[in-house]
Amino acid sequence: MADILLIQPPIRDFYLTAKRTIPYSLASMAAGLRAQGFSVRILDALSRTKARRQNIPPELAYLASYYGRSDRSPFALFQYYQHFGYSFDYIGSEAARSGAFLVGISASFTAYHDMALATAAAVKKHLPGCRVVMGGHHATALPHTLMASMDVDFIIRGEGEIAIGQLASALIEKKGLDKIPGLCFRRTDGTVRIAQPTHVQELAGLPRPALDLVNLAPYRRKGRAGTVVITSRGCPMRCSYCCVGRDSAQPYRRREISDVIDEIDFAVNELEAGFIDFEDENLSLEPGWFLELLKRIRQRFGRHDLELRAMNGLFPPSLTAETVAAMKSAGFKKLNLSLGSTSRRQLDRFQRPQVITAFDDCLNWAAAQGLESVGYIIIGGPGQTAESSVADLVFLARRRVLAGLSVFYPAPGSRDYRNCQKLGLLPSTFMAMRASAFPVEHSTTREQAATLMRLGRVVNFMKHLIDTGAGIPNASPLPAKALDPSDRITIGRRLLAAFFEDGIIRGVTSEGEIYPHHTCLQTTEMFIDKLRGSRTHGSC
Repeated sequence: MADILLIQPPIRDFYLTAKRTIPYSLASMAAGLRAQGFSVRILDALSRTKARRQNIPPELAYLASYYGRSDRSPFALFQYYQHFGYSFDYIGSEAARSGAFLVGISASFTAYHDMALATAAAVKKHLPGCRVVMGGHHATALPHTLMASMDVDFIIRGEGEIAIGQLASALIEKKGLDKIPGLCFRRTDGTVRIAQPTHVQELAGLPRPALDLVNLAPYRRKGRAGTVVITSRGCPMRCSYCCVGRDSAQPYRRREISDVIDEIDFAVNELEAGFIDFEDENLSLEPGWFLELLKRIRQRFGRHDLELRAMNGLFPPSLTAETVAAMKSAGFKKLNLSLGSTSRRQLDRFQRPQVITAFDDCLNWAAAQGLESVGYIIIGGPGQTAESSVADLVFLARRRVLAGLSVFYPAPGSRDYRNCQKLGLLPSTFMAMRASAFPVEHSTTREQAATLMRLGRVVNFMKHLIDTGAGIPNASPLPAKALDPSDRITIGRRLLAAFFEDGIIRGVTSEGEIYPHHTCLQTTEMFIDKLRGSRTHGSC
């Protein structure tokens, strides 16, 4: 039994990066509620590791030509649309078992807002007397889309640690709701009060996130628990695609190093965490602060052999040779570097600076420390051409770094979302506002975006061949016979040779049948032409 139940809903998509779905925000709210004397339970509906295949919904039917067919080659994207996490019936029954009077549901992602609403419906069906409150980015940016459902009683816009405790107390004491920061609710006349987003003024006053309430078993890595730490909130930059930058309602704040170390200490010694991902928007933006944090981590946890990552990406100009060496010493095994694009014109659209020189410096410093690197580029943005993205891929192919491709999607609350809205570029359904759906079709078509994603696989496979000494094959015609589907490297080399011959990216079924993927031949030929005459480097 619990006073308050907090739920992370399941999702449906073509893929899930499990180690990035730890419900950190719910753990932060749970800690505040627990400090106020409430009993709290967290139901992480994504902690069920087995996924169930689903039919592609009609809203995403256009993706069937890009995904869905079995592919044993290194150039595969996604095969199946799946339900990740527990069923809604299970969620409802667990809600009933909790007996909670207040149920909080995370509604962070616009593309999955339907899953949050389905979760609310299941909760109300099984626990009809409870009140449901939603929070998260989607709830903050587009509260009306959730309050349109009678299964949702409240929304907290912005950061909810303080507001949810005030809401719980007000419900118990039957007090008014108007003074609760960020709270949206229905008035007695049926109209909806939409409050301004709220934020926590002093991060130092917050209790440590209650990650002990989260089932971390599904997030294990190399036999040890994985967890998340966030050392700051907001971001002082003004990237057009971001909804938490300087122009958002959320100010930039940095936590005290002592609080971060205390949180890591609890994760390591109480939760037996060995993998920690810093999910900050820009972890290293304040170099002096970052160096001190790394020093303290090394001194306190050096004997624990931690693996640290910053999977949201690091801003190359914020790093130095000293910083990268300190990162290696503290436990970083890989640098995730944000390149964005090499195109000056596109960077101007994104309102990002050119970082090529700093990026190359970071690669050199990483190589000197024996660290792997991944360089992330954005594809498919408004005004962005396939030709400029091909140039970005070739740029990464020529360097000792893996290629990471991020498909642009319009994040509600961002400048690009508003621009897409004005230009009529937003997809017709929220469900399509996800990277796997190639949501914006403008100067880059969906066919070209899918092709660029596969070309990213081509680049990284070439790097793998170089790293392992296998070598990149010369162009040669497609073999007439079927290939052994169990030998992925041989499959990849044969298909790569044929790709260099005719520009067609192919897959191989589990029976060894070779078939062409739906790609843009003009884009692949452009890639081969730009790659010709330049040296491709491995990833390390």
